[in-house]
Amino acid sequence: MLRKLAFGAALALLVGLAPRAHAEPGEEGDEEAAPAETPNSHDDAPARPSRSQRRRVKVRKKGRFIGRVVPEEQLRIDPLPRPSGYLVVVSANNPGEKASVNIYNPDGSYNLDALDELNHVLRCRRTDDEKDIDPQLIVMLSHVYDHFGGRPLQIVSGYRNQRKQTSNHFKGRASDIRITGVSIKKIEAFAETLDRGGMGIGIYPIGQFVHMDVRSPPSYRWTDFSPPNSNAAEKRPPRGWKRKKLQS
Repeated sequence: MLRKLAFGAALALLVGLAPRAHAEPGEEGDEEAAPAETPNSHDDAPARPSRSQRRRVKVRKKGRFIGRVVPEEQLRIDPLPRPSGYLVVVSANNPGEKASVNIYNPDGSYNLDALDELNHVLRCRRTDDEKDIDPQLIVMLSHVYDHFGGRPLQIVSGYRNQRKQTSNHFKGRASDIRITGVSIKKIEAFAETLDRGGMGIGIYPIGQFVHMDVRSPPSYRWTDFSPPNSNAAEKRPPRGWKRKKLQS
């Protein structure tokens, strides 16, 4: 009897010392790393990537997404000259909607009526809600307009009244653009020359547009090969939103 008890105690001790083959998620010893945050298709790259994200190029969805933080030495050093202020934008979703403005008054201040026209064309295409677009972004768009000979900028997406409120589109600080007759690589290359720190620039070869945003440093660049996904959950209108009834 004593031998059996001793054998049982020894067996229990060995089992207790044996390493666990699996730990529940969240328990100490779980070695499955949480996925790093990456920008969604048609959306913004993370404003403040983690240290591990800074060390390497991130690849998401089998190479569909490649992004990186821009080292300071690759940013523009010289101050940007003031653009002409002229800007023509056309809604890619509603081609009949167009704004042709100069964003400056003769004294150099912003023309508020012009900004309101731009806010209307860059409004949320799902909910028709408008939001003031960050003037810094408007200035960058005017630079693009000047550089490419006054060709209208097609607005694929501006302000988005969406569930993901951390998006720069939701904040009115981002725009997705294309220009007829100009490759997106050329638009991307010029946009990068404007960056003195605090810009996000993404290129979408499948959707054929360039994303530009203004943000807190560091600057970020990415290429997203994923197909357009306008029905992604984070891009849908906020829960509880209802379309306003037309007034008779």
